[in-house]
Order: sequence, then C-alpha cells, then structure tokens
Amino acid sequence: MHYRPRQKPLKTLVFQLRKSASHLSNLKGNRVQQIIVKSPFYLVIQPVCRGARQPMSMEHVRELVLTDAPATERRRWPFSLSLRLAWRNLTQDRIRFGATVAGVSFSVILMTIQISLLLGFASTASSLVDRADADFWVAAVGARDVDQSGEIAARLRYLALDVPGVAAAQELVVRFIPWKRPDGGTELVIVVGADLNDPLLRPWNLVSGSIDDLHRPNGVIIDTLYAEKLGVHEIGDTVEINGHRARVVGFTRGVRTFTQAPYVFTSLENAKTFADIATNNAVYLLVKARPEADQQFVRNGLAARLPNLEVWSSAAFSWQTMRYWLSSTGAGAALILAAVLGLIVGTITVAQTLYATTMERISEYAALRAIGAPARYLYSVILKQALLSAAVGYAVGMACAVILVRAADNSNLSLMLPPWLAVGVGGLTAIMCAGAAMISIRRAVKADPAMVFN
Repeated sequence: MHYRPRQKPLKTLVFQLRKSASHLSNLKGNRVQQIIVKSPFYLVIQPVCRGARQPMSMEHVRELVLTDAPATERRRWPFSLSLRLAWRNLTQDRIRFGATVAGVSFSVILMTIQISLLLGFASTASSLVDRADADFWVAAVGARDVDQSGEIAARLRYLALDVPGVAAAQELVVRFIPWKRPDGGTELVIVVGADLNDPLLRPWNLVSGSIDDLHRPNGVIIDTLYAEKLGVHEIGDTVEINGHRARVVGFTRGVRTFTQAPYVFTSLENAKTFADIATNNAVYLLVKARPEADQQFVRNGLAARLPNLEVWSSAAFSWQTMRYWLSSTGAGAALILAAVLGLIVGTITVAQTLYATTMERISEYAALRAIGAPARYLYSVILKQALLSAAVGYAVGMACAVILVRAADNSNLSLMLPPWLAVGVGGLTAIMCAGAAMISIRRAVKADPAMVFN
C-alpha cells in the first residue's frame, strides 16, 4: 500500500485499499503506531508523530487516499467498489451467509411450490372445460362446476342447432358414480361420456388404445396415475361400474382431477348406462359456434331459445369451476396463506442476518462516515448485500423448486411452474430482501464516527 506523505503529520489517516491487505502488519513500526480498524477495503491507522501529539481534527480524518487512483479522483467516492465490499461482508462469515441463503431458498421454495399447487389445482379443476372444443356449455339451472350438474332434456340439442351461428351441439354426460375394483373394494370415479362421432370432448394424452375402442360395448379409458387405485393392471381388465360390467380399452397419462375421483372416459351410450340416466336426457349440451359468428350474438340466441337453462361461455364456466372448488374446499385460501408465510419467513431471516452483519461491522461503517462517505453509499453497500443474498438464495431455491415440479409429473399431485411465476417470485424475493435491509440501513447511517477512535 502506498500513500503520499504530508508535510504536517496527522493524528489519524484513513486509507482505502484496492489490493490485498495481507501485508498490513509490515506497516507497524517506524511509520504506524496503531491499526485502529481493518476491513476488506478500509484501514484506519494512527501514524507516529514527530514531537508532541497534535489535537485530533475531523479534517485530518476526512483525508482520503485512493491507492493507484489519479489525482483527479481522490475526492470522489468509489461507488464501483461497493459491490465488492457487500460481497466480502457477506462471505466473510460463511456460516451466517449460508444460513441467509438457506432462509431465502426456503422462502422461494415455499412460495413457488404453494403457488404452483394453486395453479395446478385450478387447472385440474377446470380441465374438462378447457380441453373441450366448445364455445358454450348449456347446463341445468344451479350448475356451479363441471363435475356436478342436474339433467336436461336431450331434445333441446335441436333447439340449440336452430340458433343462427351455431355449428354443432352435442350431448355430454358427467357423473360421480362408484367403481368396484376386482378385489372387491370401491372407489368413486367421474364418468365422462361424449358423442364419439366427431366429439367436442375426447380423452387427451392417450398413450395406449384409441378413441375408436370406446365403440366397443362397455369400453372405458382411464389414466395410468389412477390405475393402481382402481385395481387395473392392463388393457382388457374387467371391472364393475355402478353395477354394470366394464372393460378397460385404453390409458391416458397425466389426466388429473381436483377431487381425486379419476375421470373415466367412455361413449355417450355407455355413460348413460353406467350413470342410470335415461336415453332422452343428458347433463350438458356442448355448443360450438361458427368461426365467423359473433360469440355474444350466439350466446344471446341460445339464452333466448333455451330460457330455462344456463348458458355459459367456456371461459366463464372454467373460471366458475375453479372458483367453486378452490373456495368451497378452502384449498385456495390455505395455499395462499402458506405462500404468504413463506414470504414472511424469508423476510425475517434476511432481516436478522443483515442486521447482525451490520452490527458486527458497525465500527467500519462509522469509519466510512468519518471519512465523508455519503449516506447513499451506505445505502448502496447494505442494499447490495440484500440483493446478493436474494440472488443466491433465489437461484438455489428455484433450482430445488424446478426439481420438485419435475418430480411431481409422475404423481397425482399437479404442479404448474410457468415462466411468469418464476420471474414473479424472483422479483418478490428481491423486494423481500430489500425491505429486510431497511432496518440495517437505518442503524448503519446512524453510526457515530467517533466510534472509530474508541
């Protein structure tokens, strides 16, 4: 370290280091009487004075020497080094930094997984509506979700076809009914029966068998995620659905349900038989409008032609189904509450760590204040410590969250992690850590410069 000698000796000099400080011990001796404060970047020393000691002056203390800096920069404050100082402050105590990263990571994982669960549950609850190639759902009055609705007359389909702008109208059956496993146990399933002639709703993610196989008498398709639960091992297994014989003719993969009662896809005729619904009745009418038709005009026409029924647009019925299941079961509130708790835990963890780190180095912040560091410089150092903690914790936490989401692909648990959620959690983590730094910033700014000489 080099500094320019002065004609008048100083009581105390403050140096900013831009290189390694490992050789500072060599300063003691003929030139330095005492090293008062030493940090990764700053050194406050008390030089040996010739003759009687002079009174200490704050003007002396405010003399700043920048190693290897041009003379024109010696009065400027080096904001470019604040990031390095923030990083070294964090990593000097690696155990504490690890605890901070763990706290932030836990918060990120908790928030991401809970919101992913919420999105997954919402998507699963309305999957039948979202997967149907229909613009409108006609249901009995009082229908609040796709899985539960009363019966309507099947002949009303012809009235719907007479509405201008309607391209197709098909019957659909959706019913909760009991499924008897080969071992005698019973499970509740949701039978979904659609018209197999150019159906507006068909099984998706089919991995074995085909939709044409549903034309076979009593043929059904189930999902591989629920095969063990339903006692099915392979295509061709026979079971009993509400007292009627059924045969498994295919499998889907990843077709989940919110209620954990598996979807069982079959033909419209089989579904009416399994659910004991009369052949002249149905549960829904699926209506598809012509591409050139005005959606609102078609909806108004259906409502006028079918006054005793409810006409839902697909988007509205999907939202209604999601809202019903998430609100009526309390699942939505529980998941949101868990995400908020994760945010609170992360904020408290970061706030405690940053405050402890600030208090341990309070004399160094006092030295910065003594040599004229503006308040915004301290703001910059501590805020960058918080953002560095947020960045490292977010990277670790999001990596773990992605692994958990991928691991859930082969389970009954539905997790969704869209890109906007990852970005949103990242921004929320940065805000959380920046807010946690406010207490530390106030304490550092209020540090008394006289602490340097105590």
